[in-house]
Amino acid sequence: MTNKFNILVTGSNGQVGSEIRKLSKDYNYNFFFTTSTNLDITEDNKVKEYIESNKINTIINSAAYTAVDNAEEDSANANNINHLAIQNIAQISKDNNIKLIHISTDYVFDGKNFKPYCEDDKTNPNSVYGQTKLDGEKAILEYNLKNSIIIRTSWVYSSFGNNFVKTMLKLGKEKDSLGVIFDQVGTPTYAKDLAKTILDIIPNIKNEKIEIYNYSNEGVLSWYDFAKEIMKMAKIGCSINPIETFQYPTPAKRPHYSLLNKSKIKKEFNITIPYWKDSLDKCLKVMGERK
Repeated sequence: MTNKFNILVTGSNGQVGSEIRKLSKDYNYNFFFTTSTNLDITEDNKVKEYIESNKINTIINSAAYTAVDNAEEDSANANNINHLAIQNIAQISKDNNIKLIHISTDYVFDGKNFKPYCEDDKTNPNSVYGQTKLDGEKAILEYNLKNSIIIRTSWVYSSFGNNFVKTMLKLGKEKDSLGVIFDQVGTPTYAKDLAKTILDIIPNIKNEKIEIYNYSNEGVLSWYDFAKEIMKMAKIGCSINPIETFQYPTPAKRPHYSLLNKSKIKKEFNITIPYWKDSLDKCLKVMGERK
Protein backbone atom coordinates (compact mmCIF):
# COMPACT_ATOMS: atom_id res chain seq x y z
CA MET A 1 0.00 0.00 0.00
CA THR A 2 1.65 3.21 -1.14
CA ASN A 3 -0.49 5.47 0.97
CA LYS A 4 0.63 4.51 4.46
CA PHE A 5 -2.08 5.26 6.99
CA ASN A 6 -0.74 7.40 9.85
CA ILE A 7 -3.59 6.87 12.29
CA LEU A 8 -4.19 8.95 15.39
CA VAL A 9 -6.37 7.06 17.90
CA THR A 10 -7.69 9.43 20.57
CA GLY A 11 -9.13 8.07 23.81
CA SER A 12 -6.95 5.01 23.46
CA ASN A 13 -7.50 3.97 27.10
CA GLY A 14 -11.26 3.73 26.56
CA GLN A 15 -13.06 0.56 25.53
CA VAL A 16 -12.91 0.99 21.74
CA GLY A 17 -9.47 2.63 21.84
CA SER A 18 -8.05 -0.20 23.97
CA GLU A 19 -9.45 -2.83 21.59
CA ILE A 20 -7.93 -0.97 18.61
CA ARG A 21 -4.57 -0.92 20.39
CA LYS A 22 -4.81 -4.67 21.03
CA LEU A 23 -5.72 -5.37 17.37
CA SER A 24 -3.18 -2.92 15.92
CA LYS A 25 -0.42 -5.51 15.46
CA ASP A 26 -2.60 -7.30 12.86
CA TYR A 27 -2.73 -4.25 10.57
CA ASN A 28 -0.13 -2.62 8.37
CA TYR A 29 -0.96 0.86 9.65
CA ASN A 30 1.19 3.34 11.53
CA PHE A 31 -0.59 4.05 14.84
CA PHE A 32 -0.34 7.00 17.25
CA PHE A 33 -2.23 6.20 20.47
CA THR A 34 -3.10 9.12 22.72
CA THR A 35 -4.97 9.59 25.99
CA SER A 36 -6.07 12.73 27.83
CA THR A 37 -2.68 12.62 29.61
CA ASN A 38 -0.47 12.97 26.54
CA LEU A 39 -2.97 14.76 24.26
CA ASP A 40 -5.94 16.59 25.73
CA ILE A 41 -8.34 16.96 22.79
CA THR A 42 -9.78 20.16 24.31
CA GLU A 43 -6.42 21.94 23.84
CA ASP A 44 -6.93 23.06 20.25
CA ASN A 45 -3.40 24.23 19.41
CA LYS A 46 -1.72 21.16 20.89
CA VAL A 47 -4.02 18.88 18.88
CA LYS A 48 -3.22 20.81 15.68
CA GLU A 49 0.52 20.71 16.40
CA TYR A 50 0.45 16.97 17.19
CA ILE A 51 -1.49 16.11 14.03
CA GLU A 52 0.71 18.22 11.75
CA SER A 53 4.06 17.20 13.26
CA ASN A 54 3.23 13.49 13.06
CA LYS A 55 1.80 13.80 9.52
CA ILE A 56 -1.49 12.23 10.65
CA ASN A 57 -3.76 11.41 7.69
CA THR A 58 -6.43 9.43 9.55
CA ILE A 59 -8.09 10.07 12.92
CA ILE A 60 -10.17 7.57 14.88
CA ASN A 61 -11.80 9.69 17.55
CA SER A 62 -12.87 7.41 20.37
CA ALA A 63 -12.28 10.07 23.04
CA ALA A 64 -15.50 11.19 24.72
CA TYR A 65 -17.08 12.31 27.97
CA THR A 66 -19.15 9.18 28.63
CA ALA A 67 -20.26 9.58 32.26
CA VAL A 68 -23.90 9.92 31.24
CA ASP A 69 -25.32 10.80 34.67
CA ASN A 70 -22.46 13.11 35.69
CA ALA A 71 -22.93 15.09 32.47
CA GLU A 72 -26.25 16.40 33.78
CA GLU A 73 -24.34 18.48 36.37
CA ASP A 74 -21.03 18.74 34.51
CA SER A 75 -22.45 19.99 31.21
CA ALA A 76 -19.63 22.47 30.43
CA ASN A 77 -17.00 19.75 30.61
CA ALA A 78 -19.12 17.32 28.58
CA ASN A 79 -19.68 20.03 25.96
CA ASN A 80 -15.94 20.80 25.77
CA ILE A 81 -15.00 17.19 25.09
CA ASN A 82 -17.99 15.93 23.07
CA HIS A 83 -18.67 19.06 21.03
CA LEU A 84 -16.10 21.90 21.01
CA ALA A 85 -13.06 19.61 20.79
CA ILE A 86 -14.74 17.74 17.93
CA GLN A 87 -15.40 21.01 16.12
CA ASN A 88 -11.66 21.71 16.31
CA ILE A 89 -10.74 18.19 15.11
CA ALA A 90 -13.17 18.59 12.19
CA GLN A 91 -11.58 21.94 11.26
CA ILE A 92 -8.06 20.44 11.34
CA SER A 93 -9.28 17.43 9.32
CA LYS A 94 -10.76 19.73 6.70
CA ASP A 95 -7.61 21.87 6.49
CA ASN A 96 -5.27 18.87 6.19
CA ASN A 97 -7.47 16.57 4.11
CA ILE A 98 -7.61 14.02 6.94
CA LYS A 99 -9.90 10.98 7.04
CA LEU A 100 -11.95 11.20 10.26
CA ILE A 101 -13.80 8.30 11.90
CA HIS A 102 -15.83 9.62 14.81
CA ILE A 103 -17.70 7.43 17.29
CA SER A 104 -21.12 8.62 18.42
CA THR A 105 -24.08 7.12 20.26
CA ASP A 106 -27.70 5.95 20.22
CA TYR A 107 -28.33 8.67 22.86
CA VAL A 108 -28.80 11.19 20.02
CA PHE A 109 -32.29 9.63 19.71
CA ASP A 110 -35.12 9.93 22.25
CA GLY A 111 -35.89 6.19 22.20
CA LYS A 112 -39.55 6.62 21.26
CA ASN A 113 -39.28 4.71 17.97
CA PHE A 114 -41.07 1.44 17.29
CA LYS A 115 -38.66 0.20 14.61
CA PRO A 116 -34.84 0.21 14.47
CA TYR A 117 -33.36 3.67 13.98
CA CYS A 118 -31.93 4.48 10.55
CA GLU A 119 -29.12 6.99 10.12
CA ASP A 120 -31.40 9.72 8.78
CA ASP A 121 -34.12 9.36 11.44
CA LYS A 122 -34.90 12.50 13.44
CA THR A 123 -32.56 13.06 16.38
CA ASN A 124 -33.95 14.27 19.70
CA PRO A 125 -31.63 13.62 22.65
CA ASN A 126 -33.13 13.70 26.13
CA SER A 127 -29.91 13.98 28.15
CA VAL A 128 -26.97 16.40 28.32
CA TYR A 129 -24.66 13.60 27.19
CA GLY A 130 -26.86 12.87 24.15
CA GLN A 131 -27.11 16.57 23.28
CA THR A 132 -23.33 17.15 23.47
CA LYS A 133 -22.70 14.07 21.30
CA LEU A 134 -25.24 15.33 18.77
CA ASP A 135 -23.61 18.78 18.78
CA GLY A 136 -20.29 17.06 18.02
CA GLU A 137 -21.90 15.24 15.08
CA LYS A 138 -23.36 18.50 13.80
CA ALA A 139 -19.95 20.19 13.97
CA ILE A 140 -18.49 17.44 11.77
CA LEU A 141 -21.44 17.59 9.36
CA GLU A 142 -20.96 21.34 9.02
CA TYR A 143 -17.40 20.86 7.72
CA ASN A 144 -18.75 18.14 5.41
CA LEU A 145 -15.50 16.23 5.37
CA LYS A 146 -14.57 13.99 2.45
CA ASN A 147 -13.69 10.33 3.14
CA SER A 148 -14.96 10.65 6.71
CA ILE A 149 -17.68 8.93 8.73
CA ILE A 150 -19.60 9.06 12.00
CA ILE A 151 -20.45 5.69 13.59
CA ARG A 152 -23.30 5.58 16.09
CA THR A 153 -23.15 2.66 18.47
CA SER A 154 -24.95 1.43 21.61
CA TRP A 155 -24.45 -0.43 24.91
CA VAL A 156 -20.68 -0.80 24.52
CA TYR A 157 -18.80 -3.32 26.65
CA SER A 158 -15.34 -4.88 26.62
CA SER A 159 -12.73 -6.56 28.82
CA PHE A 160 -11.34 -3.01 29.19
CA GLY A 161 -12.80 -0.09 31.13
CA ASN A 162 -16.03 0.11 33.11
CA ASN A 163 -19.19 -1.34 31.60
CA PHE A 164 -22.41 -3.23 32.27
CA VAL A 165 -20.84 -6.69 31.84
CA LYS A 166 -18.15 -6.00 34.44
CA THR A 167 -20.67 -4.46 36.83
CA MET A 168 -22.98 -7.48 36.55
CA LEU A 169 -20.12 -9.94 37.11
CA LYS A 170 -19.01 -8.03 40.22
CA LEU A 171 -22.51 -7.58 41.70
CA GLY A 172 -23.55 -11.11 40.73
CA LYS A 173 -20.71 -12.53 42.84
CA GLU A 174 -21.61 -10.28 45.80
CA LYS A 175 -25.40 -10.59 45.87
CA ASP A 176 -28.04 -13.33 45.80
CA SER A 177 -30.40 -11.33 43.58
CA LEU A 178 -30.40 -8.18 41.46
CA GLY A 179 -33.13 -6.04 39.92
CA VAL A 180 -32.36 -5.16 36.30
CA ILE A 181 -34.38 -2.96 33.93
CA PHE A 182 -36.50 -4.84 31.39
CA ASP A 183 -38.29 -1.93 29.69
CA GLN A 184 -35.23 -0.53 27.89
CA VAL A 185 -34.52 -2.41 24.69
CA GLY A 186 -31.51 -2.35 22.37
CA THR A 187 -28.42 -4.33 21.41
CA PRO A 188 -25.04 -4.55 23.13
CA THR A 189 -21.84 -3.83 21.18
CA TYR A 190 -18.65 -5.73 21.93
CA ALA A 191 -16.01 -2.99 21.52
CA LYS A 192 -13.64 -5.46 19.86
CA ASP A 193 -16.15 -6.09 17.03
CA LEU A 194 -16.53 -2.34 16.46
CA ALA A 195 -12.75 -1.80 16.62
CA LYS A 196 -12.12 -4.55 14.06
CA THR A 197 -14.80 -3.18 11.72
CA ILE A 198 -13.25 0.31 11.86
CA LEU A 199 -9.75 -1.01 11.10
CA ASP A 200 -11.06 -3.23 8.29
CA ILE A 201 -13.01 -0.51 6.49
CA ILE A 202 -10.45 2.34 6.68
CA PRO A 203 -9.04 1.79 3.14
CA ASN A 204 -12.60 1.59 1.72
CA ILE A 205 -13.92 4.83 3.20
CA LYS A 206 -14.23 6.95 0.09
CA ASN A 207 -17.05 9.45 0.09
CA GLU A 208 -17.51 12.99 -1.19
CA LYS A 209 -19.48 14.08 1.86
CA ILE A 210 -19.60 12.94 5.47
CA GLU A 211 -21.64 9.77 6.04
CA ILE A 212 -23.28 8.44 9.22
CA TYR A 213 -23.46 4.69 9.95
CA ASN A 214 -25.02 2.60 12.72
CA TYR A 215 -23.12 -0.26 14.34
CA SER A 216 -24.01 -2.65 17.15
CA ASN A 217 -24.06 -6.42 17.42
CA GLU A 218 -27.03 -8.29 15.92
CA GLY A 219 -30.13 -9.18 17.94
CA VAL A 220 -32.56 -7.47 20.28
CA LEU A 221 -32.83 -7.66 24.07
CA SER A 222 -33.41 -5.73 27.29
CA TRP A 223 -30.83 -5.03 30.00
CA TYR A 224 -32.62 -7.75 32.00
CA ASP A 225 -32.05 -10.32 29.21
CA PHE A 226 -28.42 -9.21 28.96
CA ALA A 227 -27.85 -9.64 32.72
CA LYS A 228 -29.53 -13.09 32.67
CA GLU A 229 -27.21 -14.26 29.89
CA ILE A 230 -24.10 -12.91 31.65
CA MET A 231 -25.00 -14.88 34.81
CA LYS A 232 -25.79 -17.99 32.77
CA MET A 233 -22.54 -17.95 30.79
CA ALA A 234 -20.41 -17.12 33.86
CA LYS A 235 -22.33 -19.69 35.94
CA ILE A 236 -23.06 -17.20 38.70
CA GLY A 237 -25.97 -18.16 40.98
CA CYS A 238 -27.38 -14.65 41.37
CA SER A 239 -31.05 -14.43 40.39
CA ILE A 240 -32.01 -11.53 38.10
CA ASN A 241 -35.40 -9.88 38.61
CA PRO A 242 -37.05 -7.61 36.04
CA ILE A 243 -37.73 -4.03 37.16
CA GLU A 244 -39.12 -0.98 35.38
CA THR A 245 -37.13 2.18 34.67
CA PHE A 246 -39.07 4.21 37.26
CA GLN A 247 -37.89 1.79 39.96
CA TYR A 248 -34.27 2.71 39.24
CA PRO A 249 -34.19 6.50 38.79
CA THR A 250 -31.03 8.05 37.30
CA PRO A 251 -30.09 11.73 36.79
CA ALA A 252 -29.99 11.26 32.99
CA LYS A 253 -32.93 9.92 31.03
CA ARG A 254 -32.12 6.80 28.97
CA PRO A 255 -33.69 5.97 25.58
CA HIS A 256 -36.29 3.21 26.10
CA TYR A 257 -35.70 1.90 22.61
CA SER A 258 -32.30 2.13 20.95
CA LEU A 259 -32.26 -0.54 18.29
CA LEU A 260 -30.08 0.54 15.38
CA ASN A 261 -30.67 -0.47 11.76
CA LYS A 262 -27.27 -1.58 10.47
CA SER A 263 -28.14 -2.41 6.86
CA LYS A 264 -26.26 0.64 5.50
CA ILE A 265 -22.84 -0.23 6.96
CA LYS A 266 -23.27 -3.94 6.10
CA LYS A 267 -24.18 -3.20 2.50
CA GLU A 268 -21.67 -0.44 1.77
CA PHE A 269 -18.66 -2.15 3.33
CA ASN A 270 -19.75 -5.75 2.78
CA ILE A 271 -19.33 -6.72 6.43
CA THR A 272 -20.93 -9.36 8.63
CA ILE A 273 -21.86 -8.36 12.18
CA PRO A 274 -21.69 -11.01 14.95
CA TYR A 275 -24.73 -11.97 17.04
CA TRP A 276 -24.64 -10.47 20.54
CA LYS A 277 -24.54 -13.81 22.39
CA ASP A 278 -21.54 -15.01 20.36
CA SER A 279 -19.68 -11.79 21.14
CA LEU A 280 -20.54 -11.91 24.83
CA ASP A 281 -19.22 -15.47 24.89
CA LYS A 282 -15.91 -14.31 23.36
CA CYS A 283 -15.56 -11.36 25.74
CA LEU A 284 -16.20 -13.51 28.84
CA LYS A 285 -13.56 -15.98 27.59
CA VAL A 286 -11.04 -13.11 27.25
CA MET A 287 -11.90 -12.08 30.82
CA GLY A 288 -11.57 -15.66 32.09
CA GLU A 289 -15.20 -15.56 33.24
CA ARG A 290 -16.74 -18.06 30.80
CA LYS A 291 -17.54 -21.17 32.79
